[in-house]
Amino acid sequence: MSYLDESELAALGFQAIGENVLISERASIYGAGKICLGNHVRIDDFCILSAGEGGIRLGSYIHIAAYSSIIGAGRVTIDDFANFSSRVSLYSSSDDYSGRFMTNPMVPDEYKQVDMRPVHVGRHVIIGSGSIILPGVTLHDGSAVAALSLVKSDCDAFGIFGGAPARRIGTRDRNLLELERKFLRKDQETE
Repeated sequence: MSYLDESELAALGFQAIGENVLISERASIYGAGKICLGNHVRIDDFCILSAGEGGIRLGSYIHIAAYSSIIGAGRVTIDDFANFSSRVSLYSSSDDYSGRFMTNPMVPDEYKQVDMRPVHVGRHVIIGSGSIILPGVTLHDGSAVAALSLVKSDCDAFGIFGGAPARRIGTRDRNLLELERKFLRKDQETE
């Protein structure tokens, strides 16, 4: 995988960009002026980040694996240490499928009804391959989403969720919080 160099990253025009940001040259970025990237962020091949009016904010130590997408007009916030497995799709806006309105971006807004709500992915959230996150969802700190899940409502902190629609199927260990403290202490000592 080849990553964009510093000049190529700068040319994209991000609102803010931290240190050690690795974005595949095969990723697609739309609305970079509304995207903020923290430190130690990696975005792999064939990912799509498409920021609408709400923008996208990624914290630090974030990984977004191949073929994942973050799309929509609503605000998307992804906190530190979050991890997207391959083919995760996160949407902060969606057309109305009822038939009362028309759909698709080529139709003028006056004929459409778009559900536009913020999506928040908390610290240490992990989302399994092929999962879909819909507008308005909050994945609270430490929650885990099993592969191939459809998340249309909030997920409690340190819960494990799976299915379509996703429901709570277990509890995640909080030991990772102690590991985070050790990691950050060690990271600060090396600076």
